[in-house]
Amino acid sequence: MKEFAYARAQSHADATAHAKNGATIIAGGTNLLDLMKLEVMTPRSLVDINRLDLHAITATDDGGLRIGALVTNSDLAAHDTVRRDYAVLSRALLAGASGQLRNKATTGGNLLQRTRCAYFYDTAMPCNKREPGSGCQGKDGFNRILAILGTSEHCIATHPSDMAVAMMALDTVVEIESADGVVRQVPLDDLYCLPGTTPDVETTLAHGDLITAVLLPKPEAGTQIYRKVRDRASYAFALVSVAAVLRQEGGKITHCALAFGGLAPKPWRNADVEAALVGKVPSAALFDAAADILLADAKGYGANDFKIPLARRTLKAVLRTALEMNQ
Repeated sequence: MKEFAYARAQSHADATAHAKNGATIIAGGTNLLDLMKLEVMTPRSLVDINRLDLHAITATDDGGLRIGALVTNSDLAAHDTVRRDYAVLSRALLAGASGQLRNKATTGGNLLQRTRCAYFYDTAMPCNKREPGSGCQGKDGFNRILAILGTSEHCIATHPSDMAVAMMALDTVVEIESADGVVRQVPLDDLYCLPGTTPDVETTLAHGDLITAVLLPKPEAGTQIYRKVRDRASYAFALVSVAAVLRQEGGKITHCALAFGGLAPKPWRNADVEAALVGKVPSAALFDAAADILLADAKGYGANDFKIPLARRTLKAVLRTALEMNQ
């Protein structure tokens, strides 16, 4: 690990000022420290935000929930309101990492964790995300866990978060404070960038931006499911995951929110898939049609070709299970 300076932020303004001057923000450090040890990331300075007042989970005026950026994954998963009203989020959190990691990992940090592509982690290999212009070894190399949607010729990495997939299905909004003290709210989908020609640009955050909270809207009635398909039963990243919030009334699907993990460079949501299901009577043919829409632009790269049929089967299984539970 290379030498770096370290400071503890005493206020939001202190944290954003350090960040604007080039410091990397650290909270739980469960991803950042690993990357620093491997010299994938070599920040010259860190600013520790753990002393900031971002640890609370509170109700909002519109019936939703405000989750501070420093709330740990363990505390969020165990929170009574989350377990009752946002069960898909609690289940996604418990499906990710070990108990020890969940005790340290924070809500804001989880959103910003970086890809687990083997070539990103190996500094001896080319990686456009780590070193722009060097190439993407993943396309022709070992790409079993890599993306089939939203990719480009420059990068096929996947986003690793389970929590973010569930939050995408819940229409989560991210609260961000800039270095000039302005607070803005950004839909979670707009936080992330697809690789395009600049895979090193992963989010829309600017220098000096600090995620202060995430906002969940008033919960939807219906059934919530998180299903994660992985190589082993625990402590593995998703090959395919599906977060679903569905409601059925009068024999028809009246609400549908679906988000996917393990398939793309960011938590993936396709409004056309949901629109194809809402207002329809559930059937095997309908579920096949929804999967066709989801995977219309899917592209495998050899070792990850299996993700295309696996995503189809997982989506159909989740839809069947959710609607059977909601009858």
